[in-house]
This record gives sequence, structure tokens and C-alpha cells, in this order.
Amino acid sequence: MNKAILVGRVGKEPDVKYTGNGEHVITTFSVAVDRWNSKTKEKEADWFNIQMWDAKAENAGKLIKKGSLVAIEGKITVSKWQAADGEMAERYLINATDFRLIGSKSDSQASM
Repeated sequence: MNKAILVGRVGKEPDVKYTGNGEHVITTFSVAVDRWNSKTKEKEADWFNIQMWDAKAENAGKLIKKGSLVAIEGKITVSKWQAADGEMAERYLINATDFRLIGSKSDSQASM
């Protein structure tokens, strides 16, 4: 089973693009998920690249903002291509099937 569930903060405004014929929408953004490092006794952030398609992508592009706290559900995929130097390159990303806004950075600061 390939299933990923992440909760973290959005690093920058989502990038919304339409395919050449406008039939499909793709939204991409990154999410920082905190992790505790037991060696340094500090929180560290792991960054995940997120992509969403079609109706969910359009909604994400409208609702998600930089700093938003989001829950992402999807699957891990790998994108492979031949780099300019001729070497094969790859990048892992989360192909999201659903998202939920949990709050925003301003919400958490207002409650302090």
C-alpha cells in the first residue's frame, strides 16, 4: 500500500498551472513537516513537494496560502528525467488526493 499523510506548513504560495488545452489543472507547493532530532534535541523540518490535480488542485490554489497549516493525503511518486548533463535525475513527491486546512500561521500567532 502506498499512502502518505502529512501535517505541516506551506512554504510558499501554491503554483497553479493549466495544461495546454486547459483540460487539467495542476497545483504544486511544498510543505515543511517538523521532526524531533534526538541527537541535537531540536526540531528539524523535512520538506515535501506536493502536487494536486484537477478539481482538488483548483480548490487548493484558491484556499492554501503560504504559512497555512495543512493535512495532506496522497501517495508517494517519483518523477524521473534526463538532466542537461545527460545523467538520469529523480525527485520524489507526494501526489495528493485530498487536503484539509487546519489553520494558518496568523491563526496560531493570534491565539498566543
